[in-house]
Parts: sequence; structure tokens; C-alpha cells
Amino acid sequence: MKFHRAYIEITNICGLACTFCPPKVTPTATMPLPLFEKTMDQLKPYTREVALHVMGDPLTLSNLYVYLDIAHAKGFRVMLTSSGFLIPKHTASTLFHPAIRQLNISLNSYNKNTTDLTPEEYFDPIIALCRRKVSENRELFINLRLWNLSGDDGEADYNREVFKRLDAAFGTDLTHAAPEKSIRLDSKVLLHFDRYFRWPNLKNEWVGDGYCHGLISQVGVLANGDVVPCCLDGEGVMRLGNLADSPLSTILVSPRATAIIEGFKASKAVEPLCQHCSYKSRFSD
Repeated sequence: MKFHRAYIEITNICGLACTFCPPKVTPTATMPLPLFEKTMDQLKPYTREVALHVMGDPLTLSNLYVYLDIAHAKGFRVMLTSSGFLIPKHTASTLFHPAIRQLNISLNSYNKNTTDLTPEEYFDPIIALCRRKVSENRELFINLRLWNLSGDDGEADYNREVFKRLDAAFGTDLTHAAPEKSIRLDSKVLLHFDRYFRWPNLKNEWVGDGYCHGLISQVGVLANGDVVPCCLDGEGVMRLGNLADSPLSTILVSPRATAIIEGFKASKAVEPLCQHCSYKSRFSD
């Protein structure tokens, strides 16, 4: 069994209340460094790429560089996903750490929060980081995300303002371009578009069967060590086991995990949460 990527929640703390994210139900938690190191060792046979995110924002951790040092020492490529609000709190040595393969910044976080930051205070550090990455020829990708395509006029107005700022910074002409899946702004600096998605919840309407990458090409570990099938099970509804109690190799061949894998191979959603998850429809679009 091999995974394209594992999602490791080093913290479920974000500090924001984006309207497109579900309210957090589980207790606030940060993965202890010994558990993180153990998790990395457990994942070695299965993948060498980790995203340090399920819920929460890894940039809330002042010692993020220590987690990155551990991942790098163990040969992992790291993806970070952040709201972008906390970029000024970190040094270039952390944000351009050699372990980082890609930094995703969710630009639609700004207009979905109540914040005292002006647009300049939010966008200027992000643009400066992109420019420095290019000028210093850093190897990582920076992926600026606008995952808010919905046809809503408010979103369209916000996006036009974002385009103006990016056009001024990168010499592009986004204001006159139809959004594509991804647009190159500069060397390894991309603007990525997608539509909103609804987080799975047992209270959502029933969606039914379908294929998903859960336990097929990805696996998740929450901040408390719980192993979950995918990056959208932030509350551990489909908890398969805990790395503090059982090795990952045992958890992944448990009857529940096996049923999930065999189900998705046949385009069947065997778990109730998966049956109420509309995200999997993207894999058949």
C-alpha cells in the first residue's frame, strides 16, 4: 500500500472563523513533537509527501521550523496550507525551509472573516513573499488559492480587487482573463481557482456512493494521533485507530479500513460520513 500524500494535522488551531469552514467541535490540540516524529517514522513505508494540515493553520505554531526540521531530516516533502494572515510572524528560513515543496495560501480567507487588517496589511506580505521567492530562485511552489467560484456577485467583486493587486505586482492581466484552473503569475508562483465545497457532516443531505481517494491515495492523522481516511474528516468521525496505541501498519489493515478501501475501489461509500460527503463527486466530474 502506497499513498500519494498523508495529511498530518500538527495543530487544529487557526485563529480565524472563515464562513466556508465548519465550526470546530473537537478540543483545541497541537501534536506533540515526539508524536509527530513517531508519525513520520510510521509513514515512511507509505509515502514521502506530507501536508501539515487537516483543520487549523500550521503557521499558528511559533516553532513550526522544528516540525519542518524533523520532516526534512526524515526525507519528507512538505506542503503547507495557510490563510496567509500569519506570514509576517515567520522568518524566511521557516517559510523557505528546504523541506517545503509547496505553500498554499487561501486568499479567500480575507473576505470571509471579520478582521482589523487592511487589504494592504494582508496582501502586501503575501506578495512580498512571492517576489522574494522568485528573486532568490527558491525551489518551492507558492500556490495562491481562490477557491470561491460560485457565481455570487460579492465573490466576483472581491476577486476583481484581488486581480488588480496581482496584476500590479506581477504584470499580468487577470482582470480581463476568464478564470482557468491555474494561472502562472511568475516562476513557480500560481493562482489557482476552484469552487467552494461543503465539508462532510452526518447532518448533510444523503449523497450516496461514489469513488474517493480516502485510503486509496491519502490518509490523515489528527493532532491527537487519531488516524482517519481523508483530509476532510477533521473531527475524527471515521477514527480508525490512534498511533499512540497501535502501529499504522495494523490500523491500515483493520476490518473498518479494509471495508473503506474495497468500497471505494468499487465506487461504493460504506461509511455514513462518506455517504453524506458531496466532495467525492469531483472525482467523477
